[in-house]
Amino acid sequence: MEPVAVVGVGMTAMRRERREDGYADLVYEAVRLALEDAGMTIDQVDNVVTVSNDFFDGRTISSMAVQDACGSFDKNVSTVEGDGTFGAFYGLMRILSGSFGTTLVCAHHKGSECVMPLITNAMFDPIYERFLGVEAVTSSALQARAYMDEYGVTEEDCALVSVKNHGNAFRNPVAQLPLRLTVEDVMSSPYVAEPLKVLDCCPISDGASAVVLASAERAAKIPGKPVWVKGVAHCCDAYHLGDRYLSDVHALRDAARRAYSMAGISDPRKEIDLVELYDAFTYMELMWLEGLGFCGPGEGAKLTASGATAFDGELPVNPSGGCLSGHPVLVAGLNRIIECVLQIRGDAGERQVEGVRTAVAHGINGPCGQSHCVWVLGGER
Repeated sequence: MEPVAVVGVGMTAMRRERREDGYADLVYEAVRLALEDAGMTIDQVDNVVTVSNDFFDGRTISSMAVQDACGSFDKNVSTVEGDGTFGAFYGLMRILSGSFGTTLVCAHHKGSECVMPLITNAMFDPIYERFLGVEAVTSSALQARAYMDEYGVTEEDCALVSVKNHGNAFRNPVAQLPLRLTVEDVMSSPYVAEPLKVLDCCPISDGASAVVLASAERAAKIPGKPVWVKGVAHCCDAYHLGDRYLSDVHALRDAARRAYSMAGISDPRKEIDLVELYDAFTYMELMWLEGLGFCGPGEGAKLTASGATAFDGELPVNPSGGCLSGHPVLVAGLNRIIECVLQIRGDAGERQVEGVRTAVAHGINGPCGQSHCVWVLGGER
């Protein structure tokens, strides 16, 4: 792959409700921060990719609400409906096509203005599944139960993820939900959809983020610190929930394998210094660690209990606090990329992990990780 770098990043604070800010306000803030971080002006951006969704925004052609705010006047604009990692993937491809030297990718989401069960119910099959009332939380509860039954993982095992990530959030000034928790606190929180309890679930959040991607030639002319895309891949599982083996993560394994191959990584446990993955629910972190190749099937709980994934562990996972500590849905994957970029640059502030050279960012799209996107980022070209 031709070298492409992330040269600028920006993200807003994540909050339960940012009533004073519309979509355009959030996007303008994130884009301004990304351009300032890169040392660029909007005139140096060749094209724009927006990450938005008509269902979440409550309007058709939802990207139109933010096109002025992201500086896309007189530029080629495309929209990706899905997790921010997929929007960034498309922005990367636009540069690799040779048509553009720089791409601005921005994402926005206001969960406070959404009826999430109603909206996420609409992503299921309209004939057989939608009328059952299944939505994001209940479908994830089905997956959590399948995974726990398959490998003997307990609710207490999952609770350790909540304790770790909410605790990490105290170091992150843009996190929404820093909490000092014990396993007992998580276990005593009420069930939302068994076996998922309140403290196993991400919060409803408002926020936005933006990244600037550049070809090697253009990155050399930009004063910002480049972080290079070493490998990236995505893979999708079956659409019908009943056609999938919910405790298996073969789509993620395939995406990770291809991204690692592109990056020249043969032993991810030894060669990757930090991971930011999509943890909308606690059990997901355990499953995705397995799919990303950091441990075997069913061993995510053991890896977490060992302390290896803690902030000061050998493989820090979600030192930002992850999605459990702030989850603007369409923004979350882009935030994972931004967190990895900040860590590699040494600009992560109080949440900086020492010696990060190579990091993995992971995002999903669709129910129960139907699609996975894996990014390998590094400080050296």
